Amino acid sequence: MTDIALDFPFADPPAPGAVIEVAPGILWARLPLPYRLDHVNVYFIDDGGAWAIVDTGIGDEDCRAAWEALLAGPLAGARFSRLIVTHHHPDHIGLAGWLCDRLGVPLQTSLSSYLGCVNISLSPGAMEAQTYRDFYRSHGMTRDVADAVLTLGHGYLRMVTPLPASFRRLVQGDTLAMGGREFEVMTSEGHAQEQVMLHCRAANIFLPADEVLARITPNVSVWAVDPDGDPLGLFLRSLAMIEREVAEDALVLPGHHLPFRGLHKRTRELAEHHVERCARIAEACAERPQSVADLVPLLFPKVQDVHQLGFAFNEVHAHVNYMIYRGDLHQRSHNGIERVETAR
Repeated sequence: MTDIALDFPFADPPAPGAVIEVAPGILWARLPLPYRLDHVNVYFIDDGGAWAIVDTGIGDEDCRAAWEALLAGPLAGARFSRLIVTHHHPDHIGLAGWLCDRLGVPLQTSLSSYLGCVNISLSPGAMEAQTYRDFYRSHGMTRDVADAVLTLGHGYLRMVTPLPASFRRLVQGDTLAMGGREFEVMTSEGHAQEQVMLHCRAANIFLPADEVLARITPNVSVWAVDPDGDPLGLFLRSLAMIEREVAEDALVLPGHHLPFRGLHKRTRELAEHHVERCARIAEACAERPQSVADLVPLLFPKVQDVHQLGFAFNEVHAHVNYMIYRGDLHQRSHNGIERVETAR
């Protein structure tokens, strides 16, 4: 994609152990992650004499140490009212149980986020089940690569502390009153099921979690528990909903990279990115039938490790399913491998 001409009101992220006030009553901190996308943003929203926390970072010692630095530094002596988790990915929910216990605050999140974390990250052996191996193998992945993806590649999914035994469910259309302002709860699909986003219309502030990022495209994946799902179709539908509901000049506080303005420009760029990828898949499938594994090098020629390969494979699968639902591709099974070809 071409360079993005967005407005970035903050040239640099907060330093380790520091916060930046991005709007009156909203603080931004950045926590380390142990992979290529090496950080996640967390936010603190004034909640009337206390702070509501948005997201947690991943469940490892470096992230815990980053939290302790914040709590001993700019947030020393602060009170906290609640923890809002946007979605079930470990970099956003990984320290939810630890933080709720450490700070004595309740957890608020969507039902899908809570149950998704329990089912995937906190279920022993879930990712190593035979159904997951069959899923990858039936779409062209070799046995050795499938084994590596399911063990080494998905190891990050285990970096989650046990969740609190109860939570308050957040649902599309809810309103959260915090610090004299109202934040509407919006939920999106595609990147994660029922991902929580917060929108303060009066202040023109939008927290989209990972649905809209300024510098990268959010991962949109098909998973073995929903092998025929259409997450890309749902993602594009969510982008259109965001464009209808949130102003173009809103201050966007995303889950990764820098806050920005230019929301509609970015949602359209993200949609166009996926249209272009579908066109590349259609061109390849017009030449010969392709498995999902065959198509991974076409869209992700620089995949460097099994962690990235798992994401790449599942994202290619999302494009394939989307094109099957649209009628652009037809899927056939041959010798136990599913392949797609241009619909005729």
